[in-house]
Amino acid sequence: MQNFAKPTDKVQIERPSREQAEEAVRTLIRWAGDDPGREGLIGTPDRVVRSYEEFFAGYHDDPEQILARTFEETDGYDEMIVLRDIRLESHCEHHMVPIIGQAHVAYLPGHRVVGISKLARIVEVYAKRLQIQEKLTAQIANTIQTVLQPRGVAVVIEAAHQCMTTRGVRKPGVTMVTSRMLGAFRDDPRTRQEFLTMIGSPNSRGID
Repeated sequence: MQNFAKPTDKVQIERPSREQAEEAVRTLIRWAGDDPGREGLIGTPDRVVRSYEEFFAGYHDDPEQILARTFEETDGYDEMIVLRDIRLESHCEHHMVPIIGQAHVAYLPGHRVVGISKLARIVEVYAKRLQIQEKLTAQIANTIQTVLQPRGVAVVIEAAHQCMTTRGVRKPGVTMVTSRMLGAFRDDPRTRQEFLTMIGSPNSRGID
């Protein structure tokens, strides 16, 4: 029997004050070689902190709670449910630069289904945290499996990482593809193939 890892609980940390966060931005501006007191930069610390509140809003949401409300009146529907091309914006936990791409999510319902907006919301919550793509892919799939208990879950993410396109090796146009297949999607090649066909050419996604 396959084991599904339960998503890691949020770590409780002492959160700095807003004033401390803004001062940290001023320190970085000075370190970069500019004057945080000049006209064009006076408001930058406040703007950066407000943007961080958007970029990392996922730390304040409970992914399992988002999936808690489900529906059982499906008239026996038991075929694949797929939500593809979900816009994804995250930040690399190693360099804190953007990861931009899309996610494709599918599950085979058991006795319950969930509103499709909730699937997109799960992607959003985990993406709005410091991430690596491999972990992000697993978190989305594992949470859906844990809460909904479907017959299978599949997640594919395709994304460009600015940590390697705008710095370091500087290779623009590179896309990273990751997948997490659970239950029937892992065990049944036909089910997996159907999913990959529905989201596009399997060969183009580099997944067997």
